[in-house]
Amino acid sequence: MPEGERTNIEKWLKDRRVTEIECMVPDMSGIARGKILPTTKFLESYKNETLRLPESIFGQTVTGDYIDESAILSEIEPDIILVPDIATVRMVPWYDEPTAQVICDAVNRDGTNVSIAPRSVLKRILKLYEDQGWYPVVAPELEFYLAAKNIDADYPLEPPIGASGRPEKGRQSYGIDAVNEFDNIFEDMYDFCEAQEIDIDTLIHEAGAAQVEINFNHGDPLELADQAFLFKRTVRQCALRHGVYATFMAKPYEHEPGSAMHIHQSVVDKNGKNLFASRNGRDTKLFLHHIGGLQKHLPTAMAMIAPNVNSYRRIVKWNAAPINTHWAQENRTVGLRVPESDAKGRRIENRVPGADANPYLAIAASLACGYLGMMNEIKPSKPKEGVAYESRGFALPKHLLDALGKLHTNRELKEVMGEEFVTVFMEVKDVEYNAYQQVISAWEREHLLLNV
Repeated sequence: MPEGERTNIEKWLKDRRVTEIECMVPDMSGIARGKILPTTKFLESYKNETLRLPESIFGQTVTGDYIDESAILSEIEPDIILVPDIATVRMVPWYDEPTAQVICDAVNRDGTNVSIAPRSVLKRILKLYEDQGWYPVVAPELEFYLAAKNIDADYPLEPPIGASGRPEKGRQSYGIDAVNEFDNIFEDMYDFCEAQEIDIDTLIHEAGAAQVEINFNHGDPLELADQAFLFKRTVRQCALRHGVYATFMAKPYEHEPGSAMHIHQSVVDKNGKNLFASRNGRDTKLFLHHIGGLQKHLPTAMAMIAPNVNSYRRIVKWNAAPINTHWAQENRTVGLRVPESDAKGRRIENRVPGADANPYLAIAASLACGYLGMMNEIKPSKPKEGVAYESRGFALPKHLLDALGKLHTNRELKEVMGEEFVTVFMEVKDVEYNAYQQVISAWEREHLLLNV
């Protein structure tokens, strides 16, 4: 570690009178795991690379349980080393005491990246692109709901009370006044994002009651994944400050649309030229092959972009979410939409991922599918004409178990994502699915208790 780099971070922390630092690593679900250190302890750990956590955090489920038996993870739970990525150091704006946060890479004792860490997986995909002279550019769009506090999980969610004193009823797509009902929350959100250098752009009201969407400006995939990771935490904190919840569940309400994480993606060369469009503005073969790869591999990548049992409640016919991998220009019923743009802005919008997905894995999986298409020169289908929901059947898995089965069969995708990662990821999801299977739902009691 260069001494100058350490001096700079020392000065940065000193100038801001930081007393504590949150050292975070995203787990399989995108939850922030890590340690909180006093500043002096952090600097010592950073210098000597002594900040450690057990490898098993990547085998931890969304419920906090662990894998019982793993083909990859050791039963003795050895430590991994957390190496803070100093480029990600930011202040935590919602604390009274000056506190910083930093996202860490997980590395082995020999200095190599931990292959099962989600941030490492995204770096792996970006390296594959770089080896070909390709540099992907992404722009996520994240949807989420605001909800009244839900203390008892047995009760359904309800929309929160807005400035008018009433909960939102009906649907208010693109409604300005409907967004302004929660101005206090969104003002904090923009302030907190600015303080953390989270580059968000447009705020719109989505179709659901108290559902909104935030668009990120396009940029480097790793930086955007970091920002989306921090953004989720930020929005939840903003909402809590005002006595409500913010949720990124894919389908939190029974009769409302689900929440997505649309990923706009393109590929440029080292000079920044968009490789998806020719000089005269036509689609290039590379662009079409990228779409072909998404069409072929997205159904088997679903477990990484729709990672929870709840995710598949969003993927239903006529519910503002795609059910297939058709593509078309300016058509929001398809899974792969090509927005109207000039040659410089030519891109594909992957509309399949849910808001509940780990942003590192969702971006990595989406780019991996496109990469395989470009490498193998996969031809896409013809662009879809008309409404895609009318197409016969689903092209996407209908539940998590189906998605995991499809992922298991795709050797190409497992190879580019990393065999060890895919193995542990599937082990984590198996544990989560088995836990879900132990729960008896209200629907079962309502319709089966006295009728079968």
